Amino acid sequence: MLGDSSEDGCSTRGATVRAVNEVAQGLRTLEEGTAWFSLLPQAERTAVLQEVAGYAMQAHITAADGSAGVARSGVKPTANASVMICMDPPRYGFAGLPAEEHVKAFRVLVSAFSVADTRRRQTYCQGGCGHSWHNLPAPGERP
Repeated sequence: MLGDSSEDGCSTRGATVRAVNEVAQGLRTLEEGTAWFSLLPQAERTAVLQEVAGYAMQAHITAADGSAGVARSGVKPTANASVMICMDPPRYGFAGLPAEEHVKAFRVLVSAFSVADTRRRQTYCQGGCGHSWHNLPAPGERP
């Protein structure tokens, strides 16, 4: 769907940037992003969770963003990842959760990031910005 992984991790990182930002901007569905994440080997899933948590921190995610993200994610509010993202301040140790919780953590993280990043695009980046990840082409517009 969004790119293959490679031994050096560069391709996975690029695929992560694209996958997460396409979901955040509504260019891909959360289900498509989750399907991509689910196909990754366990070690890459852990790395992706760490990277997406970094995106959330850079977007200055709030507990309110976390709550809105949980509502969008389809994950129960009592799941570990849901509780972590709704704390004030949010907790970001998602990669340390048991492997069987990583898909839920991805859904929660990407959904909450989407809320926070949308807010930032509408405020700080209103009228345009130089962030390449805020200017992704629609899936049908790719070269």
